Amino acid sequence: MFALPAVCVLVLLIYAHPQDYFEFLQAAPLLHVCLGLALFGMALDLRLGNTRLRATPQLPWVCAFFLWSAAGAMLRSPHGALPHITELAICAALYLVIAHGIQTFRALNVAAVTVLAVVLFVCAVGVEQGFAPTGCVLVSDSAEADTSAGEPDGRPCTTPRECYLDDPEPGADYACEHIGLFGTTSVGHGRVRYRGVLQDPNELALAGGIGLPLAFMLMRSRGKRLPRLLLVSCTLAIVFTCAVMTGSRGGQLVCLSVLAAYFARRFGWRGLAIGTVLSLPLFLFGGRGGEEASRSTIERIECWAEALAMWREHPILGVGLGRFNEYHYLTAHNSYLLPLAELGLPGMALFSVILYLSAKVPLMALRHAAVTSRDGQRAVVPAAMALTAAFTGLAVGMFFLSFTYHYVLWIYIGLSGALYSAVRRHEPTFRARFGALDGLAVVVLDVAVIALVSLYTRVKLG
Repeated sequence: MFALPAVCVLVLLIYAHPQDYFEFLQAAPLLHVCLGLALFGMALDLRLGNTRLRATPQLPWVCAFFLWSAAGAMLRSPHGALPHITELAICAALYLVIAHGIQTFRALNVAAVTVLAVVLFVCAVGVEQGFAPTGCVLVSDSAEADTSAGEPDGRPCTTPRECYLDDPEPGADYACEHIGLFGTTSVGHGRVRYRGVLQDPNELALAGGIGLPLAFMLMRSRGKRLPRLLLVSCTLAIVFTCAVMTGSRGGQLVCLSVLAAYFARRFGWRGLAIGTVLSLPLFLFGGRGGEEASRSTIERIECWAEALAMWREHPILGVGLGRFNEYHYLTAHNSYLLPLAELGLPGMALFSVILYLSAKVPLMALRHAAVTSRDGQRAVVPAAMALTAAFTGLAVGMFFLSFTYHYVLWIYIGLSGALYSAVRRHEPTFRARFGALDGLAVVVLDVAVIALVSLYTRVKLG
């Protein structure tokens, strides 16, 4: 399959972001080039008969979501809409090339191995960073600089005060943080993170948590048992340690949700006990407390209240794609309320349908596998269980993060589509339709989210 190598390189670029620390890679728009190569590979596969032109269930809804978002952006802010439309187009293209360019279980396994490898890489960098010495980080030298970024200046420190005593840059702000590999730095008094799209500690923890079931997927593949056990053990150790070092309470919930979904599906009620036991280290050592955690919680609730206020003022079109920060200094911190505020109720509904279908595909694949041959079950069940657990973790983690337009989310939406394509290739009768009951379920879930968050914010903020 000619699309597969480009897809794997895309995953590497998005997670590892090597263009951040290899200057010679910054000269070309690598992401756009690889997307173009992946689309070319898809066309070549179609021409040679390696794949078939077959739509996945999410395709019409992704198209509708993109068109609605782009139209709203052009209406609300015609001069500033293009960058936001381009970002969303990349998300849609990621889904397209993964869901329709990968149509066999072998190719799906290769893509899953690639995702797991880069997840382990970024989490391992986070763990190394957490144990690394602290040093002075130049946070900004102007009021307009992004205070979430920062570059180490080479001076060691134990407190931020030391960074202002020994030849500081005039007018610069400093932090004393851990200095990790590839110029990565911690943030917020030691919370580890990566670079690029995973520079937020919470998003790094989420990406690690939803990567866990891919290791379990490979555990059920053929081959020697010991190497597979070592892979799962190392994955659990690295991802859990990284989640603890990020200080992300949402990351803990994601890991717990993933393990609960996977082991409950695999072993029933006994699996819930196994998942709980495996999650104990996270709850013993992870998360944050004290005044900083309380302040973060209040800020998040305020963001939710602002998102609801924007929706009430603009119920149909929203405030416009990518314009949340023009109305509030922080992002929505909720992936369901963000499209509600920016794209209105239709935008939230379309996004919810995409998520719903992406979670439904692996569930339907598991149900379909129960009536297939043993060989069919051996191919379908590991991937379907892994994606079921991953979307369970995503559903939880996205409630506390603005992940709506995040590349990592759309990679998993693409993997769900790829699973559908692979099952259809072997079982043409397989379907995952979106019917009236599914539509009712989406409406009920969206109304429940709006109502519960509205009530919660009113109680908490008075």
